[in-house]
Amino acid sequence: MAQGSHNAAPNAVGYQHQTWWALVELLRTGPERPDAAISVELYDDIAWDKAGTPSELLQVKHHQGTSRALTDRATDLWKTLQVWMDEASPGDADGPKLVLVSTQRAAAGSAVAALRTEGRDEAAALRFLEAVAQEKGATDTAKARAAFMDLPVSTRRTFLHRVLIADGSPHAEDVHAVVRTCLQWTLPTGHEELFLAMVWQWWDGQALAMLQGRLRSLDVGAAQSAIAHIRDQFTQENLPTLISLNDVDEQGIEEQYRTRPFVQQMKWVAYPPKNLQKAIVDYYRACTQAVRWLDEDLIGIAELDRFENELVDEWEREFEWMTDGLDDDADDRAKQEAGKALLRALLAQTGITVRSRYNDGFFARGQRHALADQGRVGWHADFQTKIEELLQLGSNIGTAAVGA
Repeated sequence: MAQGSHNAAPNAVGYQHQTWWALVELLRTGPERPDAAISVELYDDIAWDKAGTPSELLQVKHHQGTSRALTDRATDLWKTLQVWMDEASPGDADGPKLVLVSTQRAAAGSAVAALRTEGRDEAAALRFLEAVAQEKGATDTAKARAAFMDLPVSTRRTFLHRVLIADGSPHAEDVHAVVRTCLQWTLPTGHEELFLAMVWQWWDGQALAMLQGRLRSLDVGAAQSAIAHIRDQFTQENLPTLISLNDVDEQGIEEQYRTRPFVQQMKWVAYPPKNLQKAIVDYYRACTQAVRWLDEDLIGIAELDRFENELVDEWEREFEWMTDGLDDDADDRAKQEAGKALLRALLAQTGITVRSRYNDGFFARGQRHALADQGRVGWHADFQTKIEELLQLGSNIGTAAVGA
């Protein structure tokens, strides 16, 4: 098993590199083609298209830790040419540009070197490839070489005119640095790595959707808007959401927090079970989010305290209106219903935010539950008495356990 896993590793890295390289392509050349879209494993490894018509096809070849040159006899080269001869109409002069991206360097004096942008010589490349194509042996490329020679000479010329070799591309472990360079004018000062991590998380989601067929391609404009939205979260008026709902093990969190005081507070007003479960998730996300913001130096304690105080002030106003509306002889059922209505109304409030442009609702909801957990706010008219009884019960249980 270990040996098999080891053998599969280069392929796994290669596939991952392919999706990562698509982001590099998007950042490097996307601004030059604002009306285009990029895709992964649709027309080719990576492709550019405009209005559904491919304009550039890219084959991406990754070789980990090798110093071998890319030669005219390379399997990578002939397998790539075979794909394009089969799928890209080699004789179509107006067909898409064909790019072989390789981490290997083109051997000096070779056809692949002659098909680079610098020092390009298509006539020499054709002569070199025709010579290699007619050689004997190399059974793994024999079919592709024969197919190349079966093309009319004029078609071979047209075909190679569309082929570009992009050799010496960065390895998988270097792609992060390339992306950072591409985004250098966008990086938020002091939070560069967090911003890049969020860009990668967004891109991995887009790439997975394309590989699964849920997304056909990604428009350059949509990509620019998405990255701008991520950057916008690092302004003085906004904050990034670092704990997504997908990051939460809802069942595990519910088990961990089901005895917390804020949960008891919700049970005292008979809050519906499903919404109570969601409240636990909101509480966890908000508390974890606040810690992450502090750790990343995105916010200060004073700002969080100000936000909490505004939530408490809002609660005080609404709580008094609730209690004022209860009859002096109101029973527990009436208090439950009033408390449930108060909780529901406050959780729906969006007027108070930690920052003016941060509008992810879970944080305010979760912070209200955190305040309820501390006993600073409550929903039942008698919540303070009930909390004291809860604390006294916990103290008595602890004392009994020590005595035993």
